Amino acid sequence: MKNKLAHLLASYFGLGYAPKASGTIGSLGTLPVAFVIAYFFGTAGILAAVGIAFFIGVWATHEIISHQDEKDPSLVVIDEFAGQMLTFVFAGQLLYHNLNAWPVYFIGFALFRLFDIVKLGPVKWADSKLKNAWGVMLDDIFAGTIAGAFLLGALNLIY
Repeated sequence: MKNKLAHLLASYFGLGYAPKASGTIGSLGTLPVAFVIAYFFGTAGILAAVGIAFFIGVWATHEIISHQDEKDPSLVVIDEFAGQMLTFVFAGQLLYHNLNAWPVYFIGFALFRLFDIVKLGPVKWADSKLKNAWGVMLDDIFAGTIAGAFLLGALNLIY
């Protein structure tokens, strides 16, 4: 039962089982949730979702990788959820009660995927040095932080 729950949560309710690009699918699957949380709760709601997802993700990922050799299986996409959500913290007040902010979500999605794939600085460090559940989660947290900073910069240029 514990193992099934870990797989359900770590795969972000099955999105991690996508045959290709599971990380991208997990990030895309985050967008509707990000919209709802940001619209109704703003920055505080986004931060709460990131915190909850992070600690659930550490537990679930640990449960999965402790029973196998692969330390960052593609089925684990709760890290993408947490990182993608964190990207929007920087734009939280713009997204709060704003139905016209949909371009922000797509820009944030593209930036997060870019920094998650390129793995600059702390993203690369967490991915290559921390071969455990914390590393799986932290590399996406760092990617989300960098993407969020770039998103904030882009929004300052646009608005």
